[in-house]
Amino acid sequence: MKHFFNRRENIVTEALDGLLLTSSKGRLARLDSFPDIKVILRADWDKSKVAIISGGGAGHEPSHAGFVGKGMLTAAVSGEIFASPSVDAVLTAIRAVAGEKGALLIVKNYTGDRLNFGLAAEKARAEGFDVEMVIVADDIAIPGINQPRGVAGTLFVHKIAGYHAERGEDLKTVAAHAAAAAGDIVSLGMSLSTCSVPGQAHEDRLGENEGELGLGIHGEPGVERIALQPVADIVSTMVARLSPALREGAGHCLLINNLGAVPPLEMNVIANVVLSSPLGRRVRLIIGPAPMMTALNMNGFSLSLIRLDAVREAALTAAVEPHAWMPAVERHEIRIIAAPRTSAGLNGANGTAGENDHNRRLITALCEHLISQESELNRLDGRVGDGDTGSTVASGARSVLARLDTLPLDRPAATLASLGDILGTSMGGSSGVLLSIFFTAAAKAMADKADISAALLAGLDRMTFYGGAAVGDRTMVDALSPALQALASGDVAAAARAAVAGAESTKTMMKARAGRASYVGERDLAGVADPGAVAVAGAFGVVASLA
Repeated sequence: MKHFFNRRENIVTEALDGLLLTSSKGRLARLDSFPDIKVILRADWDKSKVAIISGGGAGHEPSHAGFVGKGMLTAAVSGEIFASPSVDAVLTAIRAVAGEKGALLIVKNYTGDRLNFGLAAEKARAEGFDVEMVIVADDIAIPGINQPRGVAGTLFVHKIAGYHAERGEDLKTVAAHAAAAAGDIVSLGMSLSTCSVPGQAHEDRLGENEGELGLGIHGEPGVERIALQPVADIVSTMVARLSPALREGAGHCLLINNLGAVPPLEMNVIANVVLSSPLGRRVRLIIGPAPMMTALNMNGFSLSLIRLDAVREAALTAAVEPHAWMPAVERHEIRIIAAPRTSAGLNGANGTAGENDHNRRLITALCEHLISQESELNRLDGRVGDGDTGSTVASGARSVLARLDTLPLDRPAATLASLGDILGTSMGGSSGVLLSIFFTAAAKAMADKADISAALLAGLDRMTFYGGAAVGDRTMVDALSPALQALASGDVAAAARAAVAGAESTKTMMKARAGRASYVGERDLAGVADPGAVAVAGAFGVVASLA
């Protein structure tokens, strides 16, 4: 897979410097031990309170350095990608930030982290520092395992410990809150892909229609592979695993964590499904969805929950300095505000229906003709665009026919306005919007002065103003403009001939300056008429036949 980096050996230090350069001036700093020892710390730290230190391998950004700041971590120690920082690095961080009140180390339950942070804590104690360590083991993917992994739920502990430290509480109290919190967290991850490490060959172990449930944050295999399925079914499986581990009757805070590469659109779908599930009824606070403890570019997410009490709720909702922390929000229902109701509009548009036999026959014939041309217009558009002009036009025509009995056919301005409303809602694409503008503006002009030719020209003027196309740009305007100019003289047959000539002229236009055809080369445009112009020419032919 492709990645943005310079040299693999520099990627972590360059990323940390990027974080420092884009953080508020004077908020964060790094020790001069770079690059061998990578410690990011609060620039304003005065050692008057308990220091909160965490860290681990890189690749989990914004964890851990992204959570350094007032109210959360005092310092973060970084190793290389997915590699624990060394004992010396952790010990250096302790020496840099621990004061008389001591330091709390928050460690994810991986062997490398436990050993390196643990030995550093012992050495620091031997030097006279007061140090406590809390290990987070929140992953429930493997039932009965002696050493569950520490994953995204660790962020709850960062936040809670940082809150109590900021209040000036002593080390024993801060550590007790952190340890209690760590014991009340459950997490479970799910991914549709493995992650790719920059500079290393990537091989995805998952099939095209497979996902992994219960995987960690270092790309290690999940507990089981599952078939690709709707997210509601995936979440249902996760809820079934998480729910038994939660205490009955207690409210919880839910962290919806993006493991790196899930688009925001899909993360919001996941959030909706989770909060609509039985698990959602047990949630009182929500954090995310957001990438907070990632696994590089893993296309997955994790759910973490912590049991709430009044103290934890205060800790999790307290404002903090790090921007990477997503403020917790209270669980709530969707608020719905009534949309404004459409008024009667121009001469009764959207109001009472009216009858006019000629107008009914004309609109019916126009719509039936456009529907009959669906395949041909799609074929033409397939040569110069994305192949859907016929379907788009036919969809609008079918919608008009379906609403024919509701139209104010006896009131021309109102009929034009109604056509604009229908096409703007049902036709889709840029064509639907352009024709809606055309008919809506024509309706306004018709209401001011009962002159259909002048009204349609006014509609064309507004359509070209907003759409930006003119004669010669290879669009439907090439047929519509000359036809309406001819119609102004009262000769419907001349208007139809002008529309056909305009559509034919697009065959020799080797450069489109508007619409999707503007992305197509001259070779593909040669000899092919613009489908929108062809549709207009056909419509004027129908009008002429009924005149």
